[in-house]
Amino acid sequence: MPLKIQPAVIGCVIRPVITGRDRSLEEIMYDTAQLALADAGITIDDIDGIVVASNDQFDGRAISVMMASSALGGVDRDILSTPSASEHAFVLGALRVASGQYRTQLIVSWSPTEASSLSEAQRLGADPYYHRALPLDELSSHALQAAALEHAVPGARAMAQAVVAKNRRHGEAAYPGLAGQGARGNARWPIAADMTTAPVTGAVGIILASPEFVRERGVAAPAWLRGMGWATEAAFLGDRDLATAPALAEAARQAYADAGVTAADIDVAEIVDASPYAELLAYEALSLAPRSEWAARLADGSFGAGGRLPVNLSGGVLTYNPVFCTGLIRIAEIANQVRGRAGTHQKPGAKLGIAQAGSGFAMQYQAAVILGKEARA
Repeated sequence: MPLKIQPAVIGCVIRPVITGRDRSLEEIMYDTAQLALADAGITIDDIDGIVVASNDQFDGRAISVMMASSALGGVDRDILSTPSASEHAFVLGALRVASGQYRTQLIVSWSPTEASSLSEAQRLGADPYYHRALPLDELSSHALQAAALEHAVPGARAMAQAVVAKNRRHGEAAYPGLAGQGARGNARWPIAADMTTAPVTGAVGIILASPEFVRERGVAAPAWLRGMGWATEAAFLGDRDLATAPALAEAARQAYADAGVTAADIDVAEIVDASPYAELLAYEALSLAPRSEWAARLADGSFGAGGRLPVNLSGGVLTYNPVFCTGLIRIAEIANQVRGRAGTHQKPGAKLGIAQAGSGFAMQYQAAVILGKEARA
């Protein structure tokens, strides 16, 4: 059901790679919030509520929202945390604005790399009876998914390699200073090291506002939330067909229905390519291309820069990988495309974009967000 009050993104900042140790995590949060506020042309005094998304294991502390409150302006201001996934913070913030009880929301997510082993931190979140003993981390789950897809779709490996080549080309153009830092990640058969990128520290901030606030402040180029959907698959991998993405298909169905559009209306897409196989599955679940057409669309450049529907003009996760932030970053990238602020990787004339956010083991959590230059009538 379409939201009666339609929120808009009026400001955002993407900090894909934060290097050096001259800033504490709290200072990184503060900087991120201030940059997002500046992009929106407002101050913290204009913010009614805050939603943060972080991983306590990655942060190395319990209930990390407590120490985030002062850095983000949460003292004497409503602040909530969504530790499940960064994109869930966007969903919650949007619903709060749509409720009519809030006019603005600050959404912030971060992903540090200070934990001695991110793989071990991820394993701690796995099912303790069956999965934790593997040990299972997110990359291993993506590898299981990749193997299932290779078994189900002949030629899937060649298509995955084509996705890698496309996204690395896009990354070189979008973030030339970062692409060289995109050190190859670890290999988990059948995922090769060049199909992944090593984790980095990063952060992202988004400002959401109500239509009334947009009018009052004369915001020139907001990105209107046209539709969104989210769904979750079973936690136990043995209960899932890893060669499909039913939760994403359901999330996309909700988003398209809310927006009153179809995949044919989309101008640009951002997909969480935690592995290239995950991007392939998203083509089908988002109705961008059935699996029978994956190879043809990758070969004819449909999903490349200059194609009819460019996917991951930012380079995606293969360019920069702040692990916990990647879903919210995809939303921010689409917001920037619609606002005409995507810089060197801007698609000219982009009016409607879709962001897919998948997180958890083998993309257990799925979300789809459609943003447009125009508000829904």
